[in-house]
Amino acid sequence: MITRRFGRTGLEMPVLSCGGMRYQHSWNDKDAGGITPEGQANLEECIRKALASGINHIETARGYGTSEVQLGKILPLLPRGEMIIQTKVAPSSTTDFRATFDQSMLNLQLRHVDLLSIHGINNRECWEETIRPGGALEAARQIIHEGRATFLGFSTHATCDLIEEIIASDAFDYVNLHWYFMNRTNWSAVKAATKHDMGVFIISPTEKGGCLHQPSEKFSGLCSPYSPMVFNDLYCLMHPEVHTLSIGAARPSDFDEHLKIVSLMEHKDTWDRVHEVAGRLEEEFQRANGFPIPARWDTDLPAYGEVPGGINLQEIVRLWALDQAFDMQSYGKLRYNLLGNGGHWFPGINAAKFDEAAIGEIGRKAGYPSLVNILHEAHDRFGDAPRKRLQQNN
Repeated sequence: MITRRFGRTGLEMPVLSCGGMRYQHSWNDKDAGGITPEGQANLEECIRKALASGINHIETARGYGTSEVQLGKILPLLPRGEMIIQTKVAPSSTTDFRATFDQSMLNLQLRHVDLLSIHGINNRECWEETIRPGGALEAARQIIHEGRATFLGFSTHATCDLIEEIIASDAFDYVNLHWYFMNRTNWSAVKAATKHDMGVFIISPTEKGGCLHQPSEKFSGLCSPYSPMVFNDLYCLMHPEVHTLSIGAARPSDFDEHLKIVSLMEHKDTWDRVHEVAGRLEEEFQRANGFPIPARWDTDLPAYGEVPGGINLQEIVRLWALDQAFDMQSYGKLRYNLLGNGGHWFPGINAAKFDEAAIGEIGRKAGYPSLVNILHEAHDRFGDAPRKRLQQNN
């Protein structure tokens, strides 16, 4: 396994991490009593497969249902000093944050975690809740002072500008954020984290990065000689500012395709080929849409809070454009139907209903004269039954 220095933590982080949000029995803690032997065995096989492959960073969260409880049945049986353990706790009061962390440690059957994250600083309200006197940051610092965690980070789905503001506070040692080929909006935040010598962990590069585990035939062909998953992993990791990618394995075999990158990263011609594939994809995007893949998707169109009805124009146009270029209907449906149901993790509303005159004016000002048609096409292409985030499916 290839490792990279995880910023100022100094930890040698494997370039692939074992994310703990898909192999658990249930998203609902109340179902912990119903964990089956088969379900527990699956999780344990995932952990053993990860460790045997050199993936020694095990990452979970208090919000991942029975994940911590199930990990607590195997982690104490493994060599603790050979693993990097991370859990995450959502922002709350100092008292509640500490109580939740205590529950995490009880579930994990550990006395110490290497990495503690404040989970989901997704908007300004979450950030202000975190930093207020008696808030989560105060509690997390107490926990680290007590030696129950070593390094403090945050995970986020926030806007790039807010992520950069949080990084600039210098309150954290690392960040979990989104950045990959299909959405490079947060690159300036990655660079800011590098400037502050923070570890950089990429959230869900496979699913959130384009449902690359179930790609279209067209996209697969454009990624040749790599699979879409391998291409995206390599694309992220050819940037030294990125330290590790989360692999949310539901079963042991889910690691296999990602593990192909380890030998590829050692071939001197790999990076030239990755550049070639990226160039081919960018050319097709330009041909299909008439404009290049934006470096940021959040600059031309206003944020959802500034749009009548709260329509998330930035995300809808992104999904529409990716589908135009790469036949990414499955990905579009996954993300589009979360709009209106994702809370601060995925804010804004879809285009089932909107003020055509107001949207038309926004489009004219932003350089998208066909914005009304784009929204209608996106809804026709993606509109489906409303979806919930995985954490809500309990």
